[in-house]
This record gives sequence, structure tokens and C-alpha cells, in this order.
Amino acid sequence: MTVNIKKCTLKDSHKLQEISYETFNETFQHQNSPENMNAYLKRAFNLKQLEKELSNISSQFFFIYFNNEAAGYLKVNTDDAQSEEMGDEALEVERIYIINKFQKHGLGKHLLNKAMEIAMEHNKKKVWLGVWEKNENAIAFYKKMGFVQTGAHSFYMGDEEQIDFIMTKTLG
Repeated sequence: MTVNIKKCTLKDSHKLQEISYETFNETFQHQNSPENMNAYLKRAFNLKQLEKELSNISSQFFFIYFNNEAAGYLKVNTDDAQSEEMGDEALEVERIYIINKFQKHGLGKHLLNKAMEIAMEHNKKKVWLGVWEKNENAIAFYKKMGFVQTGAHSFYMGDEEQIDFIMTKTLG
């Protein structure tokens, strides 16, 4: 088993979009209406939006490869790219998306460790993320990795308001 992590560039926008659609559908389509799923996918993962995010110097994307196959990606944000006002000492893990067939191989842990590495390189004091309150597997994973719930915020899936738990890990 070989695992590699590679930073994404603007040239990767199509692959990023493909993985975003696949992972988001696999994870959330059976718990949301097709209309709300489509509205969210079109807004969050259209090429123009992804290229804007890839061009933001306060955001970074990384693909993870499992046996040379793209298996998912990580997106981290600092400063004003964070989706909530968390200050200069925080790094946000906005996305850890792993394609279903690659789950249960420790890839999420590899990506979370990459996020921690970036946070420490940038002298951040905490790492935080938002996770849907109904995504029990992800919540259990983050707790196992040392995150604790520190709040909640609204997340809109199409026209439906959902609640994301804000989970934070303080770096030592």
C-alpha cells in the first residue's frame, strides 16, 4: 500500500470537481432531497468557484493517492479564507473528502495529519472544522483524533438549514 499526498494547482480543478461530486453524493445523497443536493453541488463545486478557491493564497488543497489512484482530498483555510471568524491563530479543515471505496485505509488520518503539519508550520494554536451533526462516522473519527465540540453553526444544503458541529483541537 502506497499513500502519497500532492498539493493541487489550478490545473487540477476538473479532477477536484469530479472527486467533490463523487464523495459528496456518496456521503449525503440518501439524507437530502435531490433538489437540495443539486443546488449545493452547483454552487459549491462549479469550476469557477473551485478555481477561485484554488487561487486564494489563504487556502490550500491536497490530493491523496492510494496505490497511485486519486482517493480524495483535503482543503485547509487560514486567515480570511476561514468559513467562520476564528482569528489568526486558527487553521480550518474545510474538507476531508475520501471516495467510499478508499475508506477504512487510514487516508483521513493521513490528511488530518497533513493539516496539523500545515498548522504547526504556520504557528497556529488550534485546528477547527465543521461536521454535520448527523455524520456520526466523521464525528467519531474527529473525536478519536483529539477534537472536541466547541460550538455549532448553520450550513445550507440548498434551501434547507442544517447544523454543523464546530470541533476544535488545540495544538500543544
